[in-house]
Amino acid sequence: MRGLAGLAGLAALLQVLPLTGLVSADYLPTTTSILGAFSGLLGDPGFWTALGDTLTGWALGLAIAVAAGVVLGIVIGSVPVLRAATASTIEFLRPIPSVALIPVAVLLYGTDLRSTLLLVVYAAFWQVLVQVLAGVHDVDPVADDTAHSYRLGRWGRVRYVLWPTALPYVMTGVRLAAAVALVLAITAELIIGTPGLGKQIAVAQNSGAVPEVYALVLVTGLLGVAINLAARAVERRTLFWHQSVRGKEAP
Repeated sequence: MRGLAGLAGLAALLQVLPLTGLVSADYLPTTTSILGAFSGLLGDPGFWTALGDTLTGWALGLAIAVAAGVVLGIVIGSVPVLRAATASTIEFLRPIPSVALIPVAVLLYGTDLRSTLLLVVYAAFWQVLVQVLAGVHDVDPVADDTAHSYRLGRWGRVRYVLWPTALPYVMTGVRLAAAVALVLAITAELIIGTPGLGKQIAVAQNSGAVPEVYALVLVTGLLGVAINLAARAVERRTLFWHQSVRGKEAP
């Protein structure tokens, strides 16, 4: 309820501020104007096509990043020599902003969906990989020695020792990667011009449709909230056995 009260206060401020003359209504429309433009979007087939394009780029990029991050994280984290050999490379590549790869993406793929995927995968991959490496490093040595004493093979140790320990880290990485993937998907559409909500924002801005610009920004915000809530719900369901989730659900 406090969160809803905050949103209501923000909506009231946006409604009143342009009317006071402190900010021109040409650049900051009222809440009613934004909501009117939002309702108009809902009846526009082009909007739903753009929304589908954004979700497609987001979902495909996130899936590729999660699969690659989990597999490489387990392989690299399980082999000490390999982890030591790749540590400097990871620390060098990870801080590079994905937006810096926009010229490369345009040269390689133009305004194709693959340009969006390149940026999304690069940004989301590091979120997952770093978390998986931390999870593998957190494996209890006693549990690992016990698995050895029971003569479990490599796959058995991964399944019964490493994976349960790393899974909470994996889910954290997926949740973070989901948000980052959405940001990069919309950024790619906005700057490169690949189909999606970002491109629609750029078109609305260039055409002077200010209320529509704010309405599309509102859509991206709602989409981000929905993705975060869905990721947290999946995390709670997946980790129902873990003490972090059981502790939150306890009265």
